[in-house]
Amino acid sequence: QVQLVESGGGLVQPGGSLRLSCAASGSIFSIYDMGWYRQAPGKQREVLATISSGGSTNYADSVKGRFTISRDNAKKMAYLQMNNLEPEDMAVYYCNADIATRAIGRHLYWGRGTQVTVSS
Repeated sequence: QVQLVESGGGLVQPGGSLRLSCAASGSIFSIYDMGWYRQAPGKQREVLATISSGGSTNYADSVKGRFTISRDNAKKMAYLQMNNLEPEDMAVYYCNADIATRAIGRHLYWGRGTQVTVSS
C-alpha cells in the first residue's frame, strides 16, 4: 500500500517562506512524475509545479519565480520551497505522484494535504 504524506505547512506572514515536504512510502517499485497542487476555499484544485524522475520541472505562471519544486529519489521525497508568500497563496497544498507498484502497476496517488495560511 502506497502513502503520500505532506508536511511543512503552517502560518506565515506575507513575504515569508515555507518549505513543504512530501514523503512516499509503501511497496514502491518506481516513482515517475511528482507534483504539487493547492486548493483554496471555493476554488478548484490547481497545479503549481511538477517534476519528472529526471528532474525536469514545470511551473504555473502564478508561482513561477517564487516557488521551487525538487525531489530526492533515494529518499522518495518531493519538496516545494515557497518564497515571497502572498495572502492569495493561502490554501491546502497537496502532493501527488505517479507511482508503480508490482501489485497494481502505475497509479496516481494523492496526499491528504497540508494547510498553508498567509496572514499578518
